[in-house]
Amino acid sequence: MDQNTGPLAGIRVVEMSHMIMGPSCGQFLGFLGAEIIKVEPPEGDKTRNLTGMGAGFFPSFNRGKKSITLNLKTDKGLAALNALLATADVFVENFRDETLGKMGLSPETLRQKYPRLITASCKGFLHGPYEKRAAMDEVVQMMTGMAYMTGPTGRPLRIGSSANDIMGGLFAAFSVLASLYARGRTGEGAAIRSGLFENCLLLVAQHMVQFDIEATESPPMPERVFSWPVYDLFTSKDDRQIFLGAATDGQWEKLCNALDLTHLLDDPELQTRPQQIEGRDRTLPLIAAKVAERDYADLLALFEANDLLFAPVSRPAEMYDDPHVNRPGGLITSAYPEKKSFRAPGLPVEINGRNPVGPNTDLPAIGEHTEEILAELGVTLEPAQ
Repeated sequence: MDQNTGPLAGIRVVEMSHMIMGPSCGQFLGFLGAEIIKVEPPEGDKTRNLTGMGAGFFPSFNRGKKSITLNLKTDKGLAALNALLATADVFVENFRDETLGKMGLSPETLRQKYPRLITASCKGFLHGPYEKRAAMDEVVQMMTGMAYMTGPTGRPLRIGSSANDIMGGLFAAFSVLASLYARGRTGEGAAIRSGLFENCLLLVAQHMVQFDIEATESPPMPERVFSWPVYDLFTSKDDRQIFLGAATDGQWEKLCNALDLTHLLDDPELQTRPQQIEGRDRTLPLIAAKVAERDYADLLALFEANDLLFAPVSRPAEMYDDPHVNRPGGLITSAYPEKKSFRAPGLPVEINGRNPVGPNTDLPAIGEHTEEILAELGVTLEPAQ
């Protein structure tokens, strides 16, 4: 699909954001066919120049967008942005409320000027006592208990992804879709606010609700009480880790048969799931010993053939060699101006049997589309404006 045929064809989104949360919202909408116009300062989005663990931020979440540069510290730059917003369906931003207010870009002001405009504000917090606080993914993971649940006791640990930023952008995009649908009936826009903290709170809701219902708290995941007979990491003969699980009676039987541990199926003390869980101290060493007799590749083939619950323990870089990742449509190649082309996943969905992401997923150069878009608006600016 592309901007002419995708579900959101004809929808114009103006995005003024940086880092991950706002850009991911824009990219999700763009992958579904919307036109995404990214407004950057004259020097470009600062995340373009990040290195190390930040090197993937800009390319991962700004594919397929158009870029214009505006100096919003000038009256003419702001006027150009307003001329652009007058043509837009959606405005995505992740700036501080005070900053937007000083520029006359608060959601309330914009809705008065452009009643059909949908504003999607990607913030650290929803309205409340914390709404003015600064936030980042790691901050909200510490605040909500996510980090507590991820690391062992006394060692809170953020998860190994900017999951809250990405999901916060996804919830904003989700709400944009709902608001576009509602606008089709009412003709009115909407003011959306997506909260990074509240997103993370939803991710730990199962632990909160357990406490509210039972007045008990689960320990961190590394120390959790197991609900399954087998749900563990094992090491192969050639020293590779593999996760293996048996969560149902059928999986327990398949595992015992695959690893030549059929005598466990006849053990009178292992006939029910509670007995199998209670017997983990006895059964897990037997399973570990069987796993340690085989090489990693042989184990993967054995577990696949026996329809077991298993997973290789992989590094993100190894995903480029994964056969499922490399299926048609699994990875999208994008050009990156002044750097190199790269491969990255698209939307994790299929529509009518295929990935909906259209052919244009290249990264824009800084201000690549400024002249084209401003000419369309009838606006002329000097470079500094």
